[in-house]
Amino acid sequence: MSASMLFLTLFCGLAMAVLVCLRRIPEGQAYTLRRVDGHLRTVGAGVHLVLPLIERVAHKIRLLGNEVDISLKASDGDVHGRVYFQVLDARRADAVIDGIGDLVRARAPALAAQDAQPVDAGARAAHLKSALNRELNPRGVLVTRVQFG
Repeated sequence: MSASMLFLTLFCGLAMAVLVCLRRIPEGQAYTLRRVDGHLRTVGAGVHLVLPLIERVAHKIRLLGNEVDISLKASDGDVHGRVYFQVLDARRADAVIDGIGDLVRARAPALAAQDAQPVDAGARAAHLKSALNRELNPRGVLVTRVQFG
């Protein structure tokens, strides 16, 4: 009787330890995990094993549905809009994901002013989208749409 109780206790303890280590990552997100030694790994949607005292979640990255509000000074007055983007590579985007809004807000006016100001909002949005993609693609981020109005 004593041996079976010991076996049951050990089995329950092991099952609890495994459950504590499992982490469910929702669809459309990626987590970057940092180890104590500084090693970084990226895990996608699903159930993953995360070692509690060795690894910690550095960032929870939404892959789709991200947006940033922007303002531009144009010849016809201030123009307000939104930049919609998605994360293509969570590992590369990990370094800039916390400040991506500030980065887009800081770079958008300079990038929009590089070319001769397009007359209509559609041409202005297309120009800004391509310029932002040149800047952000090496960082694992894709601008999907720029909308003014």
